[in-house]
Amino acid sequence: MNKLKQLAYAGIALAPAPLPITGAPITLAEIQDRIQTVAQFLIVVSMVIAVIVIVYGGIKWMFMGDAGAKDIVKNGLIGAAIVLAVGVLLQTVAGLVTRTFFG
Repeated sequence: MNKLKQLAYAGIALAPAPLPITGAPITLAEIQDRIQTVAQFLIVVSMVIAVIVIVYGGIKWMFMGDAGAKDIVKNGLIGAAIVLAVGVLLQTVAGLVTRTFFG
């Protein structure tokens, strides 16, 4: 081993131990809130993209006729329906898991 490696290993060996980790543990409610926040954000972003695709297809359909624009609008509507269905499914599963679905 060369001198530089020996010096590095000696420095690591002499490093003070880190302080113990303090703080409150993460609860299941906090995890649920984080997952719900991320899911809502992704649903909103997906819906915005779906609306942009639908508007783009509609404008293309108006100006250029039916040159594939009908498929763009159809695919945008299918995408929006899938995103909304996933949102409903997530809300239903979250309600069942947290036992708030049936009141």
